[in-house]
Amino acid sequence: MNEKLRRRQLGALLGAALVLLGMTPGCAPSLEGNKPRDARRAVPKDFSAASGVQSTVEDSIAQQTWAKFFDDPNLRKLIESAVANNQELNVKLQEIIIAQTEVSARQGDYLPKVNAGAGVGMEKAGRYTRNGTVDAANGLSDPVGNFTFGLMGSWEVDVWSKLRNAAKSADYRYLASIEGRNFFVTQLVAEIARSYYELIGLDRRIEILERNIATQTDALEVVKAEKEAARVTQLAVQRFEAEVLKNRSRRFDLEQARVQAENRINFLVGRYPQQVTRDPAQLDAMVPESVPLGVPSRLLENRPDVKQAELQLEASKLDVAATKAAFYPSLTIDAGVGYEAFNVEHLVTTPESIFYNTAGHLVMPLLNRRGIEAAYRSANARQIQAVFSFERTLLEAFTDVANQLAALSNLRKAVELQSQQVAILDESVEASGILFQAARADYMEVLLTRRDSLDAQMELLETKKRLRTAVVNVYQALGGGWRSQK
Repeated sequence: MNEKLRRRQLGALLGAALVLLGMTPGCAPSLEGNKPRDARRAVPKDFSAASGVQSTVEDSIAQQTWAKFFDDPNLRKLIESAVANNQELNVKLQEIIIAQTEVSARQGDYLPKVNAGAGVGMEKAGRYTRNGTVDAANGLSDPVGNFTFGLMGSWEVDVWSKLRNAAKSADYRYLASIEGRNFFVTQLVAEIARSYYELIGLDRRIEILERNIATQTDALEVVKAEKEAARVTQLAVQRFEAEVLKNRSRRFDLEQARVQAENRINFLVGRYPQQVTRDPAQLDAMVPESVPLGVPSRLLENRPDVKQAELQLEASKLDVAATKAAFYPSLTIDAGVGYEAFNVEHLVTTPESIFYNTAGHLVMPLLNRRGIEAAYRSANARQIQAVFSFERTLLEAFTDVANQLAALSNLRKAVELQSQQVAILDESVEASGILFQAARADYMEVLLTRRDSLDAQMELLETKKRLRTAVVNVYQALGGGWRSQK
């Protein structure tokens, strides 16, 4: 009789399962009007059309570590300290740990859950109830105790890979968080290099200004002597004196900018304000004539932000699959085994006090599925967002490289022309002084020539600094700076 009953129960369960499985096709809502699509990954074959610079199939400089790319030992030391101590970078590291724990949690969802437990209870049944009559007939004490301990387990059978997809999605997001940290490292390395060149540029600007102040002071003494000889008026003396005072005042602006640049570097390195060791001669170091660019398709593996967007896209696809599986039947198996007795003396009596149970549950949502539909449509919309985000990131990366390559090319030409300008103005300053003393040039010609020379020297220095930072920007745009120095 019991065997027939079990067969009937099993048949009923299988029948219900077949009914639910028969209802499965088409149970997810249509996404018409907001259909998902694959991301476009194609990029131009080279950078020449956008920047005028011909790219090659050589390995990109982005594959060089920052320790190899930067030859200044002072700059390398600063970057090394920043990678170890920068507070925001360490925050990114904690985000990676958080994402890693999420992966472990998701992986645990599709494994059986087993708990050990023990319990003590007491029940007082009414005398004229079924339980009370049975207890009295068997001479049980009133109230009746209940002592138990054992193992209880539950397992959701991942029929539709809902839980595995969720775990894989968490894994992709963990990898994306690593790429997010790598992208921040590229920004940090480049920002320190730019700030370093800004600092030594300010050193050089102050040095040039001091030389010009000294020269102008000497010229002021000459003009005063000329006034004593009645060859110029007091106006000439005043104009030269005002020029000297203006440049002395300008020096304090540069000093303040130098303090701020130095403290910016200290902040990035993660330390309190202190003197930054640097080599101002680095601003005159030769810039390589050609930079190995690689091909644009290498941006997909070199740029951490592109890789991060790609991993987030893959995670969003799995999120859609996981939420879609919520419309399908879910199978859960519960089981338990242990000891149970009404008297603690009989608790471990074997086999009389042993209990075990097992049950399966097949559940499928039928009514009021709006919450599941909303989650499904939201996951689909986020997946489409991730597609656009990936495409935008890839486009931005390519455009960034093109812009920086064009800047590098144009700044090289500007440095060459401005160097010629400075050389010519240096000669004109010397010539104007000789002509002024020979009374063949007036003081305004001398004054304006010296002013133009100073401005040209400052502009040349600024362009040299921009040229150095342009090389850094190309390195960053190609995806360099995050690889370990080891």
